[in-house]
Amino acid sequence: MAEATELASAASSRDPRIGLRAVAALRKLLEQLESVQVRNARNQGWSWQEIAAELGVSRQAVHKKHGRS
Repeated sequence: MAEATELASAASSRDPRIGLRAVAALRKLLEQLESVQVRNARNQGWSWQEIAAELGVSRQAVHKKHGRS
């Protein structure tokens, strides 16, 4: 979790190179975390609709993104 904290701090840098790199790294980390949690939910028997509701997206969107996970 320290990595996320460091990246969040770097994202507010006044140096655009540092800030943009941090934003890109946070985006990648977020995608990884979402995949882990969707897989966790599916392993616990959650429906695509339940997962979608928690993520604030449509069932179709979450299934299209993670359906092969």
